[in-house]
Amino acid sequence: MYAVIFRATVNTLDREYSATVERLHVLAQEYGCRSLHSVMQGDEEVTLSYWDDLEQIKAWRQDPEHRKAQELGRSRWYAHYEVQICPIERGYSWP
Repeated sequence: MYAVIFRATVNTLDREYSATVERLHVLAQEYGCRSLHSVMQGDEEVTLSYWDDLEQIKAWRQDPEHRKAQELGRSRWYAHYEVQICPIERGYSWP
């Protein structure tokens, strides 16, 4: 399993941003995303998503709607962003 960590500094958010995020959360599941969680605090956004394998992540990255959102992110919504892909070696939960 892999975690994708998306961290961004927000520039400007608008209605199109909100609609796009909602659509992408649904669309990511079609590519095998097990879960996706987003948090915003001030001008910082962090999104964590969990995937079974790198092939799913690669396919998701190339999706046309996701690519368009990436372009809008660079041109309007974010001053900066970074993506990290991390293998999950083990996990724990309670109860």
